[in-house]
Amino acid sequence: MGNILLRTENLSIQFGALKAVNDVSLSIEADKFTAILGPNGAGKTTFFNLISGLYKPSSGKVFFKDKEITKLTPQQRIHAGMGRSFQLTNVFPALSAHENVRLSVQSAAKVRFNKLVKSYRKYTDIYEETDRILQRILLFDKAYTRAGDLSHGEQRKLELGMVLAQKPEVLLLDEPTAGMSIEEVPVMIDLLRSIKDAGDTTIVLIEHKMNMVKALSDVIVVLVNGEVLCQGDPEAVSNDPAVMAAYLGGGVVSVAT
Repeated sequence: MGNILLRTENLSIQFGALKAVNDVSLSIEADKFTAILGPNGAGKTTFFNLISGLYKPSSGKVFFKDKEITKLTPQQRIHAGMGRSFQLTNVFPALSAHENVRLSVQSAAKVRFNKLVKSYRKYTDIYEETDRILQRILLFDKAYTRAGDLSHGEQRKLELGMVLAQKPEVLLLDEPTAGMSIEEVPVMIDLLRSIKDAGDTTIVLIEHKMNMVKALSDVIVVLVNGEVLCQGDPEAVSNDPAVMAAYLGGGVVSVAT
């Protein structure tokens, strides 16, 4: 194992009689693209909610950069270097794409604007960083379009830009292509590949689309019934007998195709 950036130790959460995540010990290596797969109800999003601080575990611990963060709030984890996107798009629809990203850049820089003192346009570093991110997420030509008027795929890219503005060391992406048209998915794949190739952010991805997993992943983790069934490189996972038994007839087995 290389440099471990994020890890869990016997992490569990129980809702009544249901153990949605059960005793998961998982290590995420820095600079590796890790995909978390599993059927609906496998516990993937719940696991993300635990490591990002939205849920408190029933038992177990979460570590980030060798420091325990189990009791930190989601905001504290963001400041520590963790970024998170959700299945549902989370942007400010009445604001332009530029304003959405700028507010996130401003938050990361801890700058509070006072209209009576100084226009935000005079903060050239904030403005330039906003433009840089819009270029990176392929929305520079839509900078002054209302977020609510963007296509669903463009809104997903905008949300990704808002997360990137926080300069996270680890980026947790929960089905970033959810709801996208067939035409929009390859654009998101290329965007994620460019983020991976830049080498400044470790990506952990929940995704059902096998073409994205094959194109991007260094490591695949399979969750079933809240537990880790298998972990390894795409070839090893696709040939694992337990995975083949769990997904007989499709799903993760198609990784190797």
